[in-house]
Amino acid sequence: MGHSLVDAMFQQSGVFRQGQDVDERIMDSMDLERERGITISAKNCSVVVNDVKINILDTPGHADFSAEVERALSMVDGAILLVDASEGPLPQTRFVLKKAFEAGLKIIVVINKIDRSDARVDEVLDEIYDLFIDLDATDEQLDFLVLYAIGKQGIVKKELDDDVDNLNVLFSTIIEEMPPPANDPDEPFQMLVSDLGHSDYIGRLAIGKIVNGSVTSKDNLVVVRSEKQSRLRVSKLQVYDGPDLKEIDSVEPGDIAVVSGTEDFEIGDTICTVEHTKALPGITVDAPTVSMKFTITNSPFSGQEGKKVQSRKIRERLEKEALINVAISFDELDQKDCFIVKGRGEFQMAILVETMRREGFELCVGRPEVIFKYEGDQKLEPVEKLYVDCEETYLGIVTEKLSLKKGKLLNLINNNKGRVNMEFSIPSRALIGYRDEFLTDTRGTGIMNSLFSGYEKYRGDYPVRHTGSLISDRQGKGVAYGLFNLEPRGRLFIRPGDPVYEGMVIGEHNKEQDLYVNPCKEKKLTNMRASGKDESTVCTSVKQMTLEFALNFIQNNELVEVTPKSIRLRKILLPKQKEYINRTKKA
Repeated sequence: MGHSLVDAMFQQSGVFRQGQDVDERIMDSMDLERERGITISAKNCSVVVNDVKINILDTPGHADFSAEVERALSMVDGAILLVDASEGPLPQTRFVLKKAFEAGLKIIVVINKIDRSDARVDEVLDEIYDLFIDLDATDEQLDFLVLYAIGKQGIVKKELDDDVDNLNVLFSTIIEEMPPPANDPDEPFQMLVSDLGHSDYIGRLAIGKIVNGSVTSKDNLVVVRSEKQSRLRVSKLQVYDGPDLKEIDSVEPGDIAVVSGTEDFEIGDTICTVEHTKALPGITVDAPTVSMKFTITNSPFSGQEGKKVQSRKIRERLEKEALINVAISFDELDQKDCFIVKGRGEFQMAILVETMRREGFELCVGRPEVIFKYEGDQKLEPVEKLYVDCEETYLGIVTEKLSLKKGKLLNLINNNKGRVNMEFSIPSRALIGYRDEFLTDTRGTGIMNSLFSGYEKYRGDYPVRHTGSLISDRQGKGVAYGLFNLEPRGRLFIRPGDPVYEGMVIGEHNKEQDLYVNPCKEKKLTNMRASGKDESTVCTSVKQMTLEFALNFIQNNELVEVTPKSIRLRKILLPKQKEYINRTKKA
């Protein structure tokens, strides 16, 4: 849901007192969310209007975070679909809406930013109807209510020309139209754990909707997980009050409660009374399609920038992530200090690594790889539906590159306004690393979104990278003279003064093979004066290395070394380690 609209709901329902200093986009509490302008994890909050409590959950739209969406949908009774009056429904809207239909939720459509100069409200409404029909909406779901909003100004109205300056229409529509929480008065207490939290003071927190019955703090309850049961004495009971939590003595059906009292919670568990241990249907999440190798860093610079370098700390952090995020799982390999982390997409993996480096971790990660399945002799691979919106000029290069990557063009719409919409069916592995290339090809003007559509027969190999790597042959610091003379060899990733070590990838070679080079080479000085001044060496500016670029660029025999301050590329086996292995083999 639009963050400015949620902020306005807080302001107008009295969550914040007049004049209180409040951050914008308060629901995007993670630094990464604020920087990237996206929602990564589902958030809960509540407002009270006319003595009615409305719980609000903000979910991510990106398909990589599907588990967050599944969890949020298990706690709600209705959904507000917010669509931009100019952009119309985006491809990721499709993903969340499909999940909402499957959950049988009541939908209210809000067309936002109607004050934009390029707003096209009627066309967008037609597009929304098309999207509903495309997703096989029932007649009841097609009969949706439409409201019009200017989220930043806190205005929602029923008709475009209504003179309104508040959100009262939105509040009254939610109260009148959204179904109240369904519960069975004869059933004893039941709560489905949809999310987990952690408090340094009281330990693990179970977050979920009370489905039936009520509970008070200090009650004795049971946590039910398939066949297993464990006791729980409620030590603290909390509910959402605005964006914060407040302690409460008892909760009723429909409340979203935060319960503490045991460390033994998992997402999908049911909390119920000791007398009636009846489990609710759990939360099913799409299976992971991408895996990535996480390992400790063993480079010469290990431990210089991060505080957490041991495999034990990396394992503990991955265990915590797997508990809190249902879509992520990890296995420990026989190989020492090495883990395989599985998830829904490369973007989700990049966010996990970025979060870890900000927490002070130093680690090495491999290239994201898709998870194949086998049925008899047949190899199956994950396939995505890819939606591309770009200028007509770039149609040729986009279709050429995607067809090389085994993509099939399913649909092409040219609205004769200079832009085209395309729909492809393409293997997931083809999209790893393609986003940067796509933005370069379309001069930053293209929009691309993908949705997982299932497993299909393996479509065959294609060349992944046509270039080799430039690798440093010694340890030291990059020198302008040495780097300037390496520029004709390819594209460099380091600047003068950057530390390097033997086996570190410092650039992309123009040719297919790898090349060992000396970036620390200094100019030989003589005591002879030259007639005329030496030309000063000015190196071409180097683009700041980003985690996404690094993960997409590396080959299978390379790793990304991630620390709180740096992102470096390296070979899996550094030359010194190769020498040692060769020596032991000979011995």
